[in-house]
Amino acid sequence: MFKNCFAGLRPFLAIAAIAMLASCGLPNVGPNKNEIFAGSVQKDGDAFIIEVNDHVTRSTAVVPALGFSQALQDAPQIGADRINPGDTISVTVWENVDDQLLGAQGPTTLEVIQVDGLGNIFVPYAGRLKAAGKSPEQLRRLITDKLKEQTPDPQVEVRREAGDGATVSVSGTVASQGVYAIERPTRTVSAMIARAGGVTVRPEVAQISLLRGNTTSQAWYLDLFNNPGMDIPVRNGDHLLIEADRRSFTALGATGTQNRVPF
Repeated sequence: MFKNCFAGLRPFLAIAAIAMLASCGLPNVGPNKNEIFAGSVQKDGDAFIIEVNDHVTRSTAVVPALGFSQALQDAPQIGADRINPGDTISVTVWENVDDQLLGAQGPTTLEVIQVDGLGNIFVPYAGRLKAAGKSPEQLRRLITDKLKEQTPDPQVEVRREAGDGATVSVSGTVASQGVYAIERPTRTVSAMIARAGGVTVRPEVAQISLLRGNTTSQAWYLDLFNNPGMDIPVRNGDHLLIEADRRSFTALGATGTQNRVPF
């Protein structure tokens, strides 16, 4: 008896199950047209519904104008040989006497002399000398003047080695992020990015943000080459961030899938 009763209820149970599923809603790839319009400003929502036409496509195709500020463009290029606190230098001295002041016969080389935080170095028999702010040639003349009081006609050579006295940090979408010394080949933005291995995104979508002190300025990567004046000199403490263009739109509904599409 009960078996027959349940057999008669099967069609109704199936219909009820379908109704419950319909009420819960089946999963989809995004809101449908009616749901989108329900959230529009015309329906007291916060979405603006815009018909995509030729005018809209032309407007969205405009690339935002970016560029480093005029003050950054007007900054002169710094001398790559200027000695800074934290740099390392080497000094070689030739003496014209048999009983040499600094050691055995032949040239005496003082390697890896660190410029301290106050910009000073110590050279035997020349004493503590101010090196920061000077070029290697200026420091060479200063050491020569100090040593010739101790030994006749000393010949001095000064070389600035790679050091951490003047550096730029490069991060973002480059091959090798890091902190790099400002040297003769890396005195501009493009050269410093090349030192970091170059950009790893398509050049036409790469943006450069330069943080200098409390100021941030942006430029397109290709502008450094299309407009050489935009390839500005770097400064000690600069931060370069390279990113891809972050503008995008979301495609959903009848496209069959929901995607965030970059411009």
